[in-house]
Amino acid sequence: MAQPATRNLGRLSEIAQVAVKHGFGYWFDTHRLSDLFPRRGPREDLDDQPSQRGQHLREMLDELGPTFVKFGQLLSTRPDVLPPDIIAELRGLQDDVRPFPLADVEQVIEEELGLSVDKLFSEFEERPVAAASIGQVHRATLPNGKRVAVKVQRPGAPRQIEADVALLYQAARIAKERVRALDFIDAHQLVDEFARSIRQELDYRLEARNADTFHRNFAGHPHVHVPRVYWSYTRSRVLTLEWIDGTQVADIDESWSVEERRDLAHLMAETWMTMIFRHGFFHGDPHPANILVIGRADAIGLVDFGAVGKLTDDDLSKLTRMFIDAASENVDALPRRLAELGVRYPKEREEEFLAELRELYYRYYGASLAEIDPMQVIREVFGLIYSLNLQLPTRFLLLDKAIATLGSVGVDLYPDFNVFEVARPYARGLLMERFGPRRMAARARKESLKLGQIALDLPYQVHDILDEMRDGQIEVGFVHKGLDDFLNRLDGVFNRLVIAMVVAGGLIGSSLIGIFATSGPQLLGINVISVVGFVFSGLLGLWLLWGVVRSGRL
Repeated sequence: MAQPATRNLGRLSEIAQVAVKHGFGYWFDTHRLSDLFPRRGPREDLDDQPSQRGQHLREMLDELGPTFVKFGQLLSTRPDVLPPDIIAELRGLQDDVRPFPLADVEQVIEEELGLSVDKLFSEFEERPVAAASIGQVHRATLPNGKRVAVKVQRPGAPRQIEADVALLYQAARIAKERVRALDFIDAHQLVDEFARSIRQELDYRLEARNADTFHRNFAGHPHVHVPRVYWSYTRSRVLTLEWIDGTQVADIDESWSVEERRDLAHLMAETWMTMIFRHGFFHGDPHPANILVIGRADAIGLVDFGAVGKLTDDDLSKLTRMFIDAASENVDALPRRLAELGVRYPKEREEEFLAELRELYYRYYGASLAEIDPMQVIREVFGLIYSLNLQLPTRFLLLDKAIATLGSVGVDLYPDFNVFEVARPYARGLLMERFGPRRMAARARKESLKLGQIALDLPYQVHDILDEMRDGQIEVGFVHKGLDDFLNRLDGVFNRLVIAMVVAGGLIGSSLIGIFATSGPQLLGINVISVVGFVFSGLLGLWLLWGVVRSGRL
């Protein structure tokens, strides 16, 4: 059992050397990790160049390999973990690796589909059109002449991913034990999220279901094309989709006019606003390589459906209420609206949170959308999330990332692009839809049915409670705040009262003995027992008086 842990520690040491090479040696010194990962060779610390830390981190993850690239991509969606400048750099990480041989491709296809490549496809191109850490895509033709994209999983990918995930868990444990500066992060939970995400990517059937949903949602749309899934050619390690002829947005050259670039940027933004506000199911990575341009900005095609976000009807209703409060300048209600959406922040920092929100809100309130730089707003929001250690639900983290990426891609295409201007009519339509007469009537009918059901169930619930009370199954307990302190004081009062009664009884008894006793030893003409009784009672009385004086309750 010790051998894998030793191997992991050795690999962590190698990672530490790469980190030192990219200028993070000071970090190991600052957090006293040098005993675990002794540095070797030259280093260049970033103490005097913090503005380059994001770039160096991105280059370090690139060098460490595909799994770490994917982990960096996850971190780029976490403004609650990393500051905005690093997140902006990590968004540039590309999951692009060397392709694996055709022989391995054919073996995986035959193992999954039960037939050889020659029998399954009339044509199958040897050279892949794209290669990533988990799989690569080949262009092929089905026996019926349909051109398809076949995504094949890299052999050994699950084994390598599990080894890397185990490594990340060990790094998370070391960070928790040794790095106090990271106490605000649940490192284990962060690795859990990454492990869950990347393990889902290993099952191509999940991506196929996502693609199928997008295909249905955009069926018949004149400007958005989503490839259909060929289910008979799809398994957990092989995914076959309709081939889309188009140009990646990343490959658009200078021959495109300003008007064409503007139309394309708006078409992309409108597509994602439709997903978010109409479907509640959106593509989580609108990267330029995942969007294909068909024609000259007449239509777009979507690919790579591994990362998707889902918003429930309740999420959209809560977002609508937040929009209403923002539009009516009800800034004080925004923390509560954000809390309803699942945003968590330290309770003791609520006033600071409200003050920061108010400052951010009034910085832009009243300005036209043309005067607002969306990317600057997103950067400021991310900065606020990071500075206050806000915790965001995963679905909204993915939504933030999608909108930020979309805004960035749009600006690259057309510098005057403003994603907020495109979103405005969709948000307005959402408000009208959520609070229109038909929707309100439907909601009232739904709530009436719920209340009616509660009313019908009430007699039965009361009957059950009475039965349990009769059978002695219900116990009622009362908790009174401060009652223990009151009982302690009352106990002290009774103790003093008992002592006072003993003193009084002793004095009276001693007096009676002194009066009526005619025999026995005497002291100064008084019976000795009477004298002892007087002395004992006097000492008790003085002790009681001192206790009362000391308590200050005279």
